[in-house]
Amino acid sequence: MSDNPRTKTRPTGATASLGRTGFPGITSATGGEINTVTGVSQPGFNPLDLLYASLSACLAMSARIAAHQMGLQDRVERIEVRVSGEKASEGSSRVAGFNVTFTLQGDLDDALRQHIVEQAEAICTVSNTLQGKPQFDIHVTA
Repeated sequence: MSDNPRTKTRPTGATASLGRTGFPGITSATGGEINTVTGVSQPGFNPLDLLYASLSACLAMSARIAAHQMGLQDRVERIEVRVSGEKASEGSSRVAGFNVTFTLQGDLDDALRQHIVEQAEAICTVSNTLQGKPQFDIHVTA
């Protein structure tokens, strides 16, 4: 929670549910819904896509925030962040590394683009979380 009384908070969290067959449906704490897929040729999001989507959306929004904080918001026309990853070849099933490509269109030189990206990475809650080792508090109910 922020000490700033002007900071608005939003409920966060997600619940995935599925039956004996089919794929998980996911509902956000605010009532948003998304269905997942796992088939190789099925269009849609699988769990890894959702991870990459979270990182790309957070970094893109954070880049816009950084540009605004730097007084550059009028010079940025478009921000695109593409994220993919490499699964680990050994050990537990996990993403061993992320490939992140920022495209910043507008009246910016390379130094400003780099600075915006560095600030975005510092601002983004998702990238900061992934770079740490968050704790899991797991509960089991019937």
